[in-house]
Amino acid sequence: MALDGPREPDNVPTHVGIIMDGNGRWASLRNLPRTSGHQEGLEAAKRIVRAAADSGTRYLSLYAFSTENWNRTPDEIRFLMGLVTGYLRKEQPFYEEIGVRVVHSGDLKRLPRAVQSEVRGVMKDTRDFERITVNLALNYGGRDEIVRAADRAWKQRTADQSGGPLTTAELQRHLDLPEFPDPDLIIRTGGERRLSNFLLWQCAYAELYFSDRLWPDWDHDDFAAAVSDYRSRKRNFGGSR
Repeated sequence: MALDGPREPDNVPTHVGIIMDGNGRWASLRNLPRTSGHQEGLEAAKRIVRAAADSGTRYLSLYAFSTENWNRTPDEIRFLMGLVTGYLRKEQPFYEEIGVRVVHSGDLKRLPRAVQSEVRGVMKDTRDFERITVNLALNYGGRDEIVRAADRAWKQRTADQSGGPLTTAELQRHLDLPEFPDPDLIIRTGGERRLSNFLLWQCAYAELYFSDRLWPDWDHDDFAAAVSDYRSRKRNFGGSR
């Protein structure tokens, strides 16, 4: 099932979020170390960025490392951080070819300094690209984002000496990427059926698509199938059918 090249079709999700699950199981099935699964997962991410751009999707959020992933083994965490420092900015030719602007959501200051530098560098290097914006959710958790947004709102109110009830719009302005539209479609690979603390505020009306296929196996046709399923749905946003 293929989408026919770069275009702006009707009823394509503007913003897609992906929980990229299954790297470790992919490696285990092949008697490989988990690190091999993460390496292949990186290649899958590049394929899906290209597929999303070709489909007409304008925003793509990739759940790269959650606030709960610090519970993994130190060796695996070091490898994952090394993928960021070793590959993120070196993919500049890919970003230029596709037209990818990279942004970040999550608590950046709690990441290793080398990772912080790499993330800030790639955001600067790609800031003028406009075809698709890729949000790298790194050290990200939905609950953590909401707490940090509430803290920023409280500090702003203290500075402004303002009062009254906190509003939805006010909290929204203090999220990590307030300019991003809410996701239309959330994809989870690897067979699990949960959000795992991903974009909890933003997912209020997102369509959910679950795939048993492990993330390193994902390609253009898998993304096209998810978009096709999304197109078949009627979104009511709380209204009647």
